[in-house]
Amino acid sequence: MRAAGVREIGGGVEVLELSEPDGPGPGEVVIEVAAAGVGNWDDIVRAGAWNVGLRPPMALGVEVAGTVIAVGSRVRDLRVGDAVLGHPLPLRHQGCWAERVVVDAGLVVVKPRGVSWETAAAFSVPALTAEQVLAESLTVAEDETLLVHGGGSTTGGLVVQLAAGRGVRVVATAGPSSAGRVARAGAAEVVDYHDSRWPDRVRELTGGVGVDAAVNAVPAGSAEAMVAVREGGRMATITGDPPAAERGISVADVYVRPDPAQLAQLCGLLAEGRLTLSVGTVLPLAEAATALERAVSGNKGGPVVLHVGTGA
Repeated sequence: MRAAGVREIGGGVEVLELSEPDGPGPGEVVIEVAAAGVGNWDDIVRAGAWNVGLRPPMALGVEVAGTVIAVGSRVRDLRVGDAVLGHPLPLRHQGCWAERVVVDAGLVVVKPRGVSWETAAAFSVPALTAEQVLAESLTVAEDETLLVHGGGSTTGGLVVQLAAGRGVRVVATAGPSSAGRVARAGAAEVVDYHDSRWPDRVRELTGGVGVDAAVNAVPAGSAEAMVAVREGGRMATITGDPPAAERGISVADVYVRPDPAQLAQLCGLLAEGRLTLSVGTVLPLAEAATALERAVSGNKGGPVVLHVGTGA
């Protein structure tokens, strides 16, 4: 079976020939992979800093979109031929950068009709991250003010959309090339992060008080974002750089987790057009190393996806 991954922890990404998956077990399904998402989190797995349940040689990839080709004896909600997507951790046989994967059937959901394989492949991790930040870490309420630092990023853009859809006033940072897109996503104000005084500008937009809550989606950007938060507010970062608590501000360091119920609800919003996600780059499995490089460097224009199967 053709795959892309590493032969050892910390090694370079390469095309691999791996054994076909066993199974499925009673609660598992086998998926013929159409497309797989690529994110900077995959580099964390490659480096050995995130244990996803496998040991090398292994395929990387924690986001999958494809067609069910075999169903375990205890699976009731999925059938052969179903198109599905998910963030199926812990991984069972291999990662998602492979032609076929075995996954826990409870961790994938049916792909909405009309959503492309590429969009489906790139959706799970950023959408779940955005939802878990807003609903759990920050519990942002209608009419509150939220700063999204990095509103032009994939996850940041979904945070903007979800928050605006819930009646939250969103102030986002973005560069000139993405400012219009972030405004269309629902940001009431967009501030250029190239201006070194941007946190002060955000405070000015809130009458000098500061925002009720902030999400940092910029690597090493949480300390700056904290400046714009009001006394006693809330701060969450998704980049592993939580600042020290100050001024009574609560701080959360957020790491995504699989949640099929949340993912199904988010897919419903995607199907209805209330969430949108535009893929930036699609590359073949053979170019997985390049795909990961682009994802880590912050691919301009949207997430990176690997085309795996003939149906993608």
